[in-house]
Amino acid sequence: MAKDLDELLDEVESKFCRPDPLRLGMVERPRGGGGGGGILSNDRNRAEAKENLRSTETFKKEHDLDSLINEIFEEPNFDKKRFKLKSKSSGNTSVRASFQGLGKSCSPVYLGGSAVPCGIGTNTSQRACDHLRCIACDFWVVSYDDYGWDKSCDYLFFRNNMPEFHKLKTKLVKKKGTRAYACQCSWRTVGELTDVQTDHHLRWVCGKH
Repeated sequence: MAKDLDELLDEVESKFCRPDPLRLGMVERPRGGGGGGGILSNDRNRAEAKENLRSTETFKKEHDLDSLINEIFEEPNFDKKRFKLKSKSSGNTSVRASFQGLGKSCSPVYLGGSAVPCGIGTNTSQRACDHLRCIACDFWVVSYDDYGWDKSCDYLFFRNNMPEFHKLKTKLVKKKGTRAYACQCSWRTVGELTDVQTDHHLRWVCGKH
């Protein structure tokens, strides 16, 4: 009888890819006391098969769940990347536009007293350049309206104190209508519109507006 039961189980397994362990457990057991050991052995085999199937199904479900989670999260990540790239590109465009806006230079380059307006100087718009840079010391030129430099100023004073105003002001003298200019190596007190090129000792150029 045990042999017949084994053949029946083999037939069921051959017909179904995933046999239901519960259905196999419902197979009618033979009556009588003969072959009891074989029946217990078959019950143990079915129990082991049931556990194996459960383990396989659990692994497959976990694998499928992980795949589903990855699919869910992959798309938003790609969208975020594309969004970030677009934002970065837009930011670069804005930065480039800003630099393009800062590309105008004075021609000629003017200095002037406090009454002379500051801005981009041209032949028709005579304005004092307020974006001066010295190509000798590589410092930006500072200016102070209605001030002039004391006669005691020297190279070491500006060398040691530029561009700290609280140190420079010790040599600034209040003077209405003038403008005090200085870099780390040169300084001037200007009272009227002056073309920088007329002062051959200055190495000041327009740093672009």
